[in-house]
Amino acid sequence: MKLRPRRAPRRERSHLSRRDLLSECAAGILQRPARSALTALGTVLGVGTFVVVLGLTATTSSQIDSRFNELTATQVSVEDTGGEQPEYLANAFPADADRRIEALNGVRKAGVYWPVRLAPDQLVSAAPPGTGGEGERTEVVAASPGILEAAGPVLEQGRTFDAYHDRRGENVAVIGSGLAARLGITTLETAPAVFVGDHAFTVIGIVADVERRADLLLSVVVPRTTAERIWGGPDRGARAQMLIATDLGAARQIASEAALALDPAHPEYFKAVPPPDPRSLRGRVTSDLDELFMLLAGICLVIGAVGIANTTLVAVLERTGEIGLRRALGARGRHITLQFLAESGALGALGGLIGTSLGTVTVVAMAVVRDWTPVIHPATVVAAPAIGLITGLLAGLYPAWRASRIQPAEALRR
Repeated sequence: MKLRPRRAPRRERSHLSRRDLLSECAAGILQRPARSALTALGTVLGVGTFVVVLGLTATTSSQIDSRFNELTATQVSVEDTGGEQPEYLANAFPADADRRIEALNGVRKAGVYWPVRLAPDQLVSAAPPGTGGEGERTEVVAASPGILEAAGPVLEQGRTFDAYHDRRGENVAVIGSGLAARLGITTLETAPAVFVGDHAFTVIGIVADVERRADLLLSVVVPRTTAERIWGGPDRGARAQMLIATDLGAARQIASEAALALDPAHPEYFKAVPPPDPRSLRGRVTSDLDELFMLLAGICLVIGAVGIANTTLVAVLERTGEIGLRRALGARGRHITLQFLAESGALGALGGLIGTSLGTVTVVAMAVVRDWTPVIHPATVVAAPAIGLITGLLAGLYPAWRASRIQPAEALRR
């Protein structure tokens, strides 16, 4: 009888099911809750900063758009280009320029102004010349009554001059709060005056802020008829200009009509400057902000990834005995790799979810404090947890690979 050799028992290949992988991942995270929390903290901060940066970028861009529409898109400037004909005068604006422009549909207020040419010895002070008061070199602006209203002033005290002061050529002035502080004018109850050389002007208004033409805050603004009587009108070196405040959406139409309304016989004497194209300006501003803030968000994510990698690597070193025991019981290197990748990925995803929530709450809170409308793109909220997951996986690659290279005998000796 011929005996057949007995076959060696078939060894089953070691495998790690998805259920086992998830249970081991949960056990590894929950057994060390403090370390797991610290590991996820890097992703929470990175993803949270990512959401905050992008959310605030979108919110501030929306505010820039709104501010642009409210101010820049409602402003038209008209320049006196200067005719070349011999009969051309230095000031081509008619005396009733304000009324002509304000008659156009869509115009709120309009006014003419020009810088007054002062002699070198004519300084602005709060005391008459020769009394020891120190003067300073400050610009004096001759303006029609409409210019201050078109600039959108916020009055600190007093009022602006009107058509009555302009028609009578009154010696009155409106100054900014900064200039008033330098001159020592704190109240209008005593009817203070500013002196431009030998000429005194009663201060009837102090302006705290303006929406347009912020340089007016640093000037002494006087009625144009008064300036013409004392210093003469504008000359070719300092031509007059006009500021027009329009309704939203009417600026470009007004710019095309202004020159003809001012002088139908010689519209070429004027050049109307409409606001820039809002789409191109908005695109340049938001593009610059997006690039800057995306760079900051990327740096935050890199910092978070480094924190995860460092904490995971320390965990691998401390769990060398556990890894050696698993290898001795049949776990393969790829099983160890998958285990640590699953743990780092889970912590990254969890940190991404928490960071997204905290970032969204932060954006909304800051917008509420600033009285803004919070803007967060849905793509940011959807992508942020995925970014946390990817960050956790990338950060765990090296620690997981190093764990898979640990030999059982060496690990157990430790």
